[in-house]
Amino acid sequence: EVQLQASGGGLVQAGGSLRLACTASGFASADYTIGWFRQAPGKARLGVACFQRSDRTTYFDSSVRGRFSISSDSAQNTAYLQMNNLKPEDTAVYYCAAKLLFTAHTYDYWGQGTKVTVSS
Repeated sequence: EVQLQASGGGLVQAGGSLRLACTASGFASADYTIGWFRQAPGKARLGVACFQRSDRTTYFDSSVRGRFSISSDSAQNTAYLQMNNLKPEDTAVYYCAAKLLFTAHTYDYWGQGTKVTVSS
Protein backbone atom coordinates (compact mmCIF):
# COMPACT_ATOMS: atom_id res chain seq x y z
CA GLU A 1 0.00 0.00 0.00
CA VAL A 2 1.39 3.36 -1.02
CA GLN A 3 1.45 5.95 1.71
CA LEU A 4 2.64 9.53 1.84
CA GLN A 5 3.35 11.30 5.10
CA ALA A 6 3.71 15.06 5.13
CA SER A 7 5.16 16.87 8.11
CA GLY A 8 6.98 20.01 9.16
CA GLY A 9 4.29 22.65 9.15
CA GLY A 10 4.00 25.26 11.84
CA LEU A 11 3.79 28.92 12.70
CA VAL A 12 6.52 31.25 11.49
CA GLN A 13 6.95 34.98 11.11
CA ALA A 14 7.15 36.61 7.73
CA GLY A 15 10.66 36.29 6.36
CA GLY A 16 11.24 33.05 8.20
CA SER A 17 11.76 29.53 6.93
CA LEU A 18 10.23 26.11 7.27
CA ARG A 19 11.09 22.75 5.82
CA LEU A 20 8.33 20.34 4.94
CA ALA A 21 9.00 16.64 4.56
CA CYS A 22 7.14 14.09 2.48
CA THR A 23 7.98 10.48 3.23
CA ALA A 24 6.79 7.85 0.80
CA SER A 25 6.38 4.14 1.31
CA GLY A 26 4.99 1.24 -0.67
CA PHE A 27 6.25 2.20 -4.11
CA ALA A 28 7.52 -0.66 -6.25
CA SER A 29 10.19 1.54 -7.78
CA ALA A 30 11.82 4.89 -7.21
CA ASP A 31 10.56 6.32 -10.51
CA TYR A 32 7.76 8.60 -9.42
CA THR A 33 7.10 12.30 -9.13
CA ILE A 34 6.40 14.11 -5.88
CA GLY A 35 4.21 17.18 -6.02
CA TRP A 36 3.59 19.82 -3.40
CA PHE A 37 0.25 21.57 -3.29
CA ARG A 38 -1.29 24.11 -0.98
CA GLN A 39 -4.78 25.20 -0.13
CA ALA A 40 -5.40 28.52 1.53
CA PRO A 41 -8.63 29.07 3.47
CA GLY A 42 -11.53 29.51 1.09
CA LYS A 43 -9.41 28.92 -1.98
CA ALA A 44 -8.75 26.10 -4.38
CA ARG A 45 -5.82 23.75 -3.97
CA LEU A 46 -2.93 24.81 -6.19
CA GLY A 47 0.31 23.15 -7.16
CA VAL A 48 3.49 24.88 -6.01
CA ALA A 49 6.30 22.49 -6.86
CA CYS A 50 7.15 19.06 -8.13
CA PHE A 51 10.18 16.80 -8.12
CA GLN A 52 10.88 13.94 -10.46
CA ARG A 53 12.95 11.41 -8.55
CA SER A 54 14.44 9.65 -11.58
CA ASP A 55 16.38 12.65 -12.91
CA ARG A 56 15.88 15.11 -10.06
CA THR A 57 13.99 17.56 -12.27
CA THR A 58 12.18 20.23 -10.29
CA TYR A 59 9.49 22.73 -11.13
CA PHE A 60 8.25 25.68 -9.08
CA ASP A 61 5.23 27.88 -9.52
CA SER A 62 6.11 31.51 -10.12
CA SER A 63 4.63 32.44 -6.73
CA VAL A 64 7.36 30.52 -4.91
CA ARG A 65 10.22 30.37 -7.41
CA GLY A 66 13.43 31.63 -5.90
CA ARG A 67 12.14 31.15 -2.35
CA PHE A 68 11.31 27.44 -2.27
CA SER A 69 13.60 24.56 -3.13
CA ILE A 70 13.42 20.78 -3.08
CA SER A 71 15.88 18.23 -1.84
CA SER A 72 15.59 14.54 -1.19
CA ASP A 73 16.94 11.72 0.89
CA SER A 74 16.69 8.64 -1.28
CA ALA A 75 17.63 6.29 1.53
CA GLN A 76 14.64 7.45 3.54
CA ASN A 77 12.33 7.98 0.55
CA THR A 78 11.78 11.52 1.71
CA ALA A 79 11.48 14.71 -0.28
CA TYR A 80 11.85 18.06 1.43
CA LEU A 81 10.31 21.38 0.49
CA GLN A 82 12.52 24.12 1.86
CA MET A 83 10.54 27.33 2.17
CA ASN A 84 12.50 30.53 2.71
CA ASN A 85 11.47 34.15 2.96
CA LEU A 86 7.94 33.11 3.79
CA LYS A 87 5.13 35.57 3.26
CA PRO A 88 1.68 35.76 4.85
CA GLU A 89 0.21 34.71 1.50
CA ASP A 90 2.06 31.40 1.84
CA THR A 91 -0.30 30.51 4.69
CA ALA A 92 -2.11 27.32 3.70
CA VAL A 93 -2.42 23.63 4.29
CA TYR A 94 0.33 21.97 2.30
CA TYR A 95 -0.09 18.54 0.76
CA CYS A 96 2.33 16.20 -0.92
CA ALA A 97 1.24 13.84 -3.65
CA ALA A 98 2.83 11.32 -5.97
CA LYS A 99 2.26 10.18 -9.51
CA LEU A 100 3.82 7.33 -11.41
CA LEU A 101 3.80 9.00 -14.82
CA PHE A 102 5.53 12.36 -14.94
CA THR A 103 3.35 13.57 -17.80
CA ALA A 104 0.10 12.61 -16.10
CA HIS A 105 -2.23 15.48 -15.30
CA THR A 106 -3.43 13.99 -12.06
CA TYR A 107 -1.67 12.57 -9.03
CA ASP A 108 -2.24 8.99 -7.97
CA TYR A 109 -1.59 9.24 -4.27
CA TRP A 110 -2.06 11.94 -1.66
CA GLY A 111 -0.79 12.48 1.83
CA GLN A 112 -2.53 14.31 4.61
CA GLY A 113 -1.92 18.02 4.86
CA THR A 114 0.38 19.94 7.11
CA LYS A 115 -0.57 23.46 8.10
CA VAL A 116 1.72 26.41 7.53
CA THR A 117 0.86 29.75 9.08
CA VAL A 118 2.94 32.82 8.32
CA SER A 119 2.30 35.81 10.56
CA SER A 120 2.96 39.37 9.44
